[in-house]
Amino acid sequence: MSEFKYDALCIGNAVTDVFSHVEDSFLVEQSLVKGAMRLIDTDEALRLYDKMGQTTRISGGSAGNTAAGIASLNGKPAYFGKVADDEIGDVYRHDMNNIGVHFKTAPLLNDLPSSRSMILITPDGERTMNTYLGSATKLTQADVDSEVVANSAITYMEGYLWDEEAAKSAFLEASRIAHEAGRIVSLSLSDSFCVDRFRDEFLTLIREDKVDLLFANEHELKALYETSDIETAIAHVREDCSLTALTLGSEGAMAISREETVHVPATSIIGGIRDLTGAGDLFASGFLFGLARNFSLSDCAELGCLCAGEVISHVGARPETPLIRIAEQSGFSLNV
Repeated sequence: MSEFKYDALCIGNAVTDVFSHVEDSFLVEQSLVKGAMRLIDTDEALRLYDKMGQTTRISGGSAGNTAAGIASLNGKPAYFGKVADDEIGDVYRHDMNNIGVHFKTAPLLNDLPSSRSMILITPDGERTMNTYLGSATKLTQADVDSEVVANSAITYMEGYLWDEEAAKSAFLEASRIAHEAGRIVSLSLSDSFCVDRFRDEFLTLIREDKVDLLFANEHELKALYETSDIETAIAHVREDCSLTALTLGSEGAMAISREETVHVPATSIIGGIRDLTGAGDLFASGFLFGLARNFSLSDCAELGCLCAGEVISHVGARPETPLIRIAEQSGFSLNV
């Protein structure tokens, strides 16, 4: 791959995770269903945020987590995502740049507050999630910095972007610029519900070569091809897409191209799995880093599994142990 400034440009919804430990009585007082996940509007987001006690805020979002993982590998990630000019937006910008992610997207002014997922944790460990999308939905074509796109080995985008017309236009513009620069364009299917909403459009992106690399888990790929048989789905995607990175949970992962298919085992988790949140995001971190650095497909998939293995060994969607340390202990040389 020709010279590049960034291993990957990750584009997605900039969501800050806001954690607070509460008693069950707080959920009752706020008329919340314990363990539920829901989308909320601006008024409810601001009201609930004001009611929360002490909080811990961590910059999140699927593509944001992937960028953070690449930074933890001592890579060079960039990120496009929309936050507002407010306190939570300031925290998000600070966090991303502080860990080594190039994030210069202009903030949203005089409009919606920054996106946040307010996660209420009761003494039994149960999580009640209240997500406000806010400014994250306002990413537009004007936020696509052509110089960053052209200087990124891979441009990686969330399927969630397809929910907004303006973000969809930004996606297509980034794809155009990347391909004109001879770079790789990648799409994550994000989740099965996202696939159900946009199946035909995702297939068109792949079949018209606007996307070169597809990320999916087993459920998402089967949903894309409306089959209950993973081998059938694999046969279809091999024909449609140049390269697919497929995660299979405890069965590991596959890299599927028209020329070869490799299958690597899942990483053993010392102490067991604690939280699956972010597993796919961090798998993408390792795979994208490896591909940008010309690793073999087998090594890309293995590095992806190592990164996913770290994040599911603890609570939270970002690495706690530097991924470069884990990778080097497993025999990878990342100073390339």
